[in-house]
Amino acid sequence: MTELAKSFEPTAIEARWAPLWEQSGVYEPSLDPAKPSFCIQLPPPNVTGTLHMGHAFNQTIMDSLTRVHRMRGFNTLWVPGTDHAGIATQIVVERQLQEQGASRHDLGRKNFVAKVWEWKEKSGSTITNQMRRMGDSVSWQHEYFTMDDKLSRVVTDTFVKLHEEGLIYRGKRLVSWDPILKSAVSDLEVESEEEDGSLWHIRYPIEGSDESLVVATTRPETMLGDTAVMVHPEDERYTHLIGKQVRLPITGRLVPVIADDYVDKAFGTGVVKVTPAHDQNDYQVGLRHNLPMLTIFTLDAKVNDEAPEDYRGLDRFVARKKIVAQLEAEGLLVEVKKHKLMVPRCARTGAVIEPMLTDQWFIAMSKAGHNGKSIADEAIEAVESGDVKFVPENWVNTYNQWMKNIQDWCISRQLWWGHQIPAWYGDTGELFVARSEEDARAKATAAGYTGPLRRDEDVLDTWYSSAMVPFSTLGWPEQTIEQDLFLPSSVLVTGYDIIFFWVARMIMMTKHFTGKVPFRHVYIHGLVLDAQGKKMSKSEGNVLDPVDLIDGIELAPLLDKRTTGLRKPETAPKVRKATEKEFPEGIPGYGADALRFTFAAMATLGRSVNFDSKRCEGYRNFCNKLWNATKFVLMNCEGQDNGLKEHTKAECAPGGPAHGYLAFSQADRWITSELQRVEAAVAQGFDEYRLDNVANAIYQFVWDSYCDWYLEIAKVQIQTGSEAQQRATRRTLVRVLETVLRLLHPVTPFITAELWDTVAVVAGRKAADDGRSIVTAPYPVAQLERIDPAADAWVVKLKEFVSACRTLRSEMNLSPSDRVPLVTIGDDAFIAEAAQVLKALAKLSEVQVMADEAAFAAATEMAPVLVLGAARLALKVEIDVAAERERLSKEIKRIEGEVEKAEIKLGNESFVSRAPEAVVAQMRERLEGFGRSLDSLRGQLGKLPPA
Repeated sequence: MTELAKSFEPTAIEARWAPLWEQSGVYEPSLDPAKPSFCIQLPPPNVTGTLHMGHAFNQTIMDSLTRVHRMRGFNTLWVPGTDHAGIATQIVVERQLQEQGASRHDLGRKNFVAKVWEWKEKSGSTITNQMRRMGDSVSWQHEYFTMDDKLSRVVTDTFVKLHEEGLIYRGKRLVSWDPILKSAVSDLEVESEEEDGSLWHIRYPIEGSDESLVVATTRPETMLGDTAVMVHPEDERYTHLIGKQVRLPITGRLVPVIADDYVDKAFGTGVVKVTPAHDQNDYQVGLRHNLPMLTIFTLDAKVNDEAPEDYRGLDRFVARKKIVAQLEAEGLLVEVKKHKLMVPRCARTGAVIEPMLTDQWFIAMSKAGHNGKSIADEAIEAVESGDVKFVPENWVNTYNQWMKNIQDWCISRQLWWGHQIPAWYGDTGELFVARSEEDARAKATAAGYTGPLRRDEDVLDTWYSSAMVPFSTLGWPEQTIEQDLFLPSSVLVTGYDIIFFWVARMIMMTKHFTGKVPFRHVYIHGLVLDAQGKKMSKSEGNVLDPVDLIDGIELAPLLDKRTTGLRKPETAPKVRKATEKEFPEGIPGYGADALRFTFAAMATLGRSVNFDSKRCEGYRNFCNKLWNATKFVLMNCEGQDNGLKEHTKAECAPGGPAHGYLAFSQADRWITSELQRVEAAVAQGFDEYRLDNVANAIYQFVWDSYCDWYLEIAKVQIQTGSEAQQRATRRTLVRVLETVLRLLHPVTPFITAELWDTVAVVAGRKAADDGRSIVTAPYPVAQLERIDPAADAWVVKLKEFVSACRTLRSEMNLSPSDRVPLVTIGDDAFIAEAAQVLKALAKLSEVQVMADEAAFAAATEMAPVLVLGAARLALKVEIDVAAERERLSKEIKRIEGEVEKAEIKLGNESFVSRAPEAVVAQMRERLEGFGRSLDSLRGQLGKLPPA
């Protein structure tokens, strides 16, 4: 007989199954073209990162979808990988060098890159190890790193091809610049948060006039680079000044007054300074009006030589203070107002972003390519045609809005770590874009240049290589079977925050280079917030580590490990503020299954997910309940009934050797019907990406239908039924449980694998020496023809009778240990069939069916009677009449007092008019409830004999 542990302990189970599955190769695709294919690309996490709650949520969804398709017999591939994370990784290694008193410049580029690779080999597998802890069933044979040779070749090849098509170019444009990194950064690396600032009102004198214009600005230091002052063309206050010039304070330069619709007449003074080289909006104005682009900062955000000598070399914020002081001294500072403003900062360094005019590489988004269409148009058409579908569909609007207003993509970064741009320069400005230096030399020779070549020092934006992932990971440009089977992939699962940065760019690049879309569906899920709906961030102190929730963590070193079950402090992960705040005595360790179930239950089609760790405890309890139910089933079924031997229909037919071998009860047929319904609901949930519906349907079935109802009924049937009924009950118990384990496996892989390994043998699903695991077992498919309406109706009636008995027990103030007779009349056939189950579930000593009305009236003279359809029922209890009269009278008096209070409140016109509608409705509902209770109590009191 199988001995399961007393309770579910996830740690040992997870440690056993995770490596077994990986080593067995069950996660690898079959590459069988005769099978339908299913593929998911993992959004590659940064190699510098650790698993956070967003990863855990996202990966729970992806793994559940992957596992269910694998069990459905699909040729299944989940492609894992990590991103080289140019900025983040370079910062990590540079900080390590700083601690050693060195810098990357001391090492030089070649040695620094070698140092990064060394760091990657030692520390770059953290997040993939954590993915294993989550139970992610990825194809590790297909694991990639975006700087691998194979993917790097694709990056180089696509760059050269785009350049040859005229879709990649180099030009001077305004970009978001980090003065600490000294690099352009993508919008994803920029976080804008509201901060306290000032709005300075500065007087700009009109040249040759006593008039002046007052400009309101939040960045007075940028006035050193002003090349115009701007007003609205219809602003009557200033139309007479359009075309004149102002004398720019501090510098003394003359700049024109121009008119543009961009100006908001109602904001500030209605006059705007224009600094085209240091403001994105001003840059567009400068292009429209052909204004000079005057850069006044160095790449590390110090004032350059374009400014007056006194300001050169000053940090931009030091210069700000000096400028304000000089303006005030010269009488040109009109006023200063406090002002809230959005300040853009680099998420990696915290530096305030400076718009900077620099030479960068760009991809032309709107220029026609090799097929006569622009990259942007191809991506727009892919969604408009339905080749790519968003779930939920409303995200199409977000996608289209960005795509139809798209700007050229800045793809260069001034870093050392990343894919170095494959471009070489000659001494006199020649440019050769090639796949290697040898190719560049050949191109130079063909062009008649024989001088030295210098490679472009910039690297490509990390999102460039990520955009190639749908095809670069499948062997492109070679023709591979993976491309034939898995491109397009089935679904991309990601958050809405990277629709622009990754989703759109994958569609653009994949469509352009392969002619295919990268994926059929884009499932956009919400972001994981804390329990109060706040974004998780280190500054808020509300960041939770999913591995802490899986393993548990001990915060108080003096806690008794024997009583807490927590790990020793020296082996615990790093303690986070959120962990200390939410779990002052430590985390008990919920296990991966409970955490995954929590995420699945929260995976609605909404924008955000408020994560409440208390739900982990609830799903940990669910795992325990399933564990205990399995122990009960194995204890009653293992070794019984010749291993649940199957019989043919002929054998079971009347006269056959197995006729009458099994006698299924109404409850057996009902739980089988319920199983078909939940199988159908789960299939629909997976098809619609509603994992919340999947999780909730299974939870309700297991906890309520199977454990709380059927198992209790089964106990009675095994104890009191005929041999044929006992056999049928055992078969139903184990067959339903085995199916449930397969149904639940995609969401909670570990506990289901551990239990299925034994249950499947008992259920006849596999032989004892069969090494297969649940990972590749067939996924349950609903057989709706097996739904039995008569059995459903029977169990509905049973529940009504049990509920009625519990109501009577409550009204009569009986303790759970008091077993009393049930007296009934009417519906005799049902009561006779259900009597044994009723006794057990309603805690009755017996069920008495009265022969006539007189007998029923005599037996229930002083007892409350409930009517259920054709039946009436009461509990036969010997009571102390005086004590019962006193109890009922006190309860009536108490409720009458509650009625009086409620009526006074509802009679108060001020309360009714001012209180929220929900509060008033709740008060009226309470009053109605009190009325029903009084009617019942007065009826019981009236049945008692007079004192």
